[in-house]
Amino acid sequence: MAKADYYAQLGVDRSANAAELKSAYRKLAKKYHPDVNPGNAEAEQKFKDVSEAYDVLKDDQSRAAYDQFGHAAFEQGGMGGGPGGPGGMGGGSGFSGFGDIGDIFEEFFGGRGGGQGQGRGQRRQRRGDDLRTEVDITLQDAYDGTERQINLTRAAACGTCNGSGAKPGSQPTTCSVCHGHGKVRAQQGFFTVERPCHQCQGSGQVIADPCGTCRGGGQTSEARNLSVAIPAGVEDGTRIRLSGEGNAGPNGAAYGDLYVFVNIARHAVLRREGADLMCAMPVPFDIAVRGGAINVPLIAGKSVKLTIPAGARSGQQFRLRGKGMPVLRARSYGDLYVQIEVETPTGLTREQKKRFEAFAESLDEGNYPDMAEFIDRTKKADAKR
Repeated sequence: MAKADYYAQLGVDRSANAAELKSAYRKLAKKYHPDVNPGNAEAEQKFKDVSEAYDVLKDDQSRAAYDQFGHAAFEQGGMGGGPGGPGGMGGGSGFSGFGDIGDIFEEFFGGRGGGQGQGRGQRRQRRGDDLRTEVDITLQDAYDGTERQINLTRAAACGTCNGSGAKPGSQPTTCSVCHGHGKVRAQQGFFTVERPCHQCQGSGQVIADPCGTCRGGGQTSEARNLSVAIPAGVEDGTRIRLSGEGNAGPNGAAYGDLYVFVNIARHAVLRREGADLMCAMPVPFDIAVRGGAINVPLIAGKSVKLTIPAGARSGQQFRLRGKGMPVLRARSYGDLYVQIEVETPTGLTREQKKRFEAFAESLDEGNYPDMAEFIDRTKKADAKR
């Protein structure tokens, strides 16, 4: 299928000037952008078509080639140029299409594209990489809140050149190949390929006289000893951000952040669910039968008495309000849930067995409601056969 005319794609005359081309492109790009038309394949294709058309026509050299040879100018075996093609950067404007798309993002989608206040020939500085580390604490630490020391090594801005990479008294120069963008584009048939600039290795700058300390890298290794406060109520896997404690950005750009992930060790008898605590606790047979009190361990190293009613059964759960974990950044506490497991006595002496037999003979079906219910359900199931 023959490709549509680039001027027709943008809806402009062949005599349209640069401002008219840009205005037409911006209008259509906003209309067909994938973020405005999620899942719309037709709109996505139109967005690609108008972007391709503008990419060619905004550059004087590629536009002249297109006016003379049409689409054949950019096909393999044709002129082989195109904006940013093998012949170079097209007079310095071959990369500017990215600035135009960035302008649209900034104006229409809230600034997700190019940064504010930056010229078309400038490359937005990228902040440093974020770092990650982990700390191990106990459940008691999570209850009380604690503090941990962190030792790490990060990339810091060189103190001699302030991160520029250039020898003091000199300055990096803008790369003449990518014009500070750090990337170049090449037209290969239908596709436009973007690669890091070979001249500046993607930095957008060339350092003729490098700093003697960092050898032009702009960064040095730095050991850091930090103190991180872990608040009461923190949960396992919580991420704490220390702003600006990550690696330095290239060319003196801002530092990244350090993320501290908290690991909470398992407790011997308590299990945590949010702000609540769970405890499975054995209860002596005699207390379950007669009723009584047991001491339940608390996270704060203390205990609390729990009254067990007479006739308590295994699996029965009791709630102790406010005896759980503190709620993060709040003045409230979760609850402690105690699930009892009735423990049958073992190792009985002959005399104890005789007494227990006498006790058992004094009982009837009414003392075992669960067993009576089970037998009743069994009889009803047999009657249906």
